[in-house]
Amino acid sequence: MKQRILIAILALIIFVPFVIIGGIPFQILVYIMATLGLIELIKMREIGKYTVPALLAIILLWIILGNFQPDDIVPYVEFTKSEVTMIFVMLLLTYTVLVKNKFNFDAAGFILLSTIYVGMGFYYLLVTREYNGLNYIFYVLLVIWGTDTGAYFFGRAFGKTKLWPKISPNKTIEGALGGILVACIVGVLFQFAYPLEEYSMLIVILVTILVSIFGQIGDLVESAFKRHYGVKDSGNILPGHGGILDRFDSLLFVLPLLHFIHFIH
Repeated sequence: MKQRILIAILALIIFVPFVIIGGIPFQILVYIMATLGLIELIKMREIGKYTVPALLAIILLWIILGNFQPDDIVPYVEFTKSEVTMIFVMLLLTYTVLVKNKFNFDAAGFILLSTIYVGMGFYYLLVTREYNGLNYIFYVLLVIWGTDTGAYFFGRAFGKTKLWPKISPNKTIEGALGGILVACIVGVLFQFAYPLEEYSMLIVILVTILVSIFGQIGDLVESAFKRHYGVKDSGNILPGHGGILDRFDSLLFVLPLLHFIHFIH
C-alpha cells in the first residue's frame, strides 16, 4: 500500500505540472501516454508492437489525436479523419490477405477498435485542456480520484455484495455507491472553490454522479479486457499501479461523455 501511495504521488508530481503548463509540453506527454496505452492493448492481444498493423495503428492514433485535418500537413490530400480511418480499415484487411490470414479479421477489428478507444479518450483530454482550460480538467480528475478513493475505502469497510465478480471480483456495490458519494462531495467542494460558472450546483451534482458512474464503467471495461486476455495489469510502467490504461481507464470514458452531452464544449 505504501508503494502504491508513493508511486501515485510521484505520478501526480510529474503529470499535474504538465496539465498546468499545457501547450506543446502537454501535447507531447499525451501523445506519449496514448501511444503507450495503445501498445499495452496490442500486447494483450499478443500482436507484435513492431508489426505492420501495430505501426499503422500508431499512425492512425496520432492522426486522431491531432487537432487538424490531414490536408493541413500534406497539401492537396483532402481526406477527413473519417476517410483516413476508412483507408486504415482497407489497409488492415488487405494485410490479412497478404499474410494469408496469419493476421486475421478478428485481429484487424481489435486493432481498429483499440485505436479508436484510446485515441478518442486522449483526444478529448487534449481538446479540454486547450479550449476549456484548467477548471474542467481538474474537476474531472478530482471527481475520478474521489470516486476511486471512496470506492476503495467504502468497499473495505462495508463491502459485502459483489458488483461484477466475473469481471472484477474485488469490487462491491457498497464500494461503488461510496465512490459516488465521495465524488459528489468532491464535486460540491470544487464548485464552491472554483465554480464552473455556466452551471448551477444542481447540474454539477447530477453530472458528477454521471461522471462517477461512467468512470467506474470505464474501470470495469479495462478489467474485462485484462480478464479476457489473462493479464493482471495492462502494463508495468508504474510499479504497483500497472500501465497507462490502468490509470486512465476512467478518463477515457468520462471525457468523451462530457463532450457528447455538451457539459464541456
